[in-house]
Amino acid sequence: MSSLPIGYLTRKEIISACHRLHSPLLSDEQNKKTYGAGNNFHGQGHNYVIEVTLRGPIDRATGMVMNINDLKIYMKKAIMDTIDHKNIDKDVPYFKDVVSTAENVAVFIWDGIKAQLAQPEILYEVKVLETERNIVRFRGEFTN
Repeated sequence: MSSLPIGYLTRKEIISACHRLHSPLLSDEQNKKTYGAGNNFHGQGHNYVIEVTLRGPIDRATGMVMNINDLKIYMKKAIMDTIDHKNIDKDVPYFKDVVSTAENVAVFIWDGIKAQLAQPEILYEVKVLETERNIVRFRGEFTN
């Protein structure tokens, strides 16, 4: 029997959310210097574009890496239900002590998607476009 081809499946969602870039580990002056306009006391809003990519064998019977309808449900739970139209810092408990940078938003989404997958190893990448020019990719890599 020959091996199965590997495919990539990506689904995109667009959400609106606001946040304030502010670290409790930095002074107010350091926060202003580090985050600039993103440290606005009242926060700032974004229309985030979020792409979740799976990588895995293309099933012979279905012709799919995963049923995209299942991925849609997982993304709704991990993204739409948790951070869409929310103040990320105030409405999402994960960000109580975590700065709501695009990098950390990507990690949050990664964890939320991965927890739902029967085969978590197929989660390949979470891409967050905070703006047209600010783009983050996370592939589940952590340092010690």
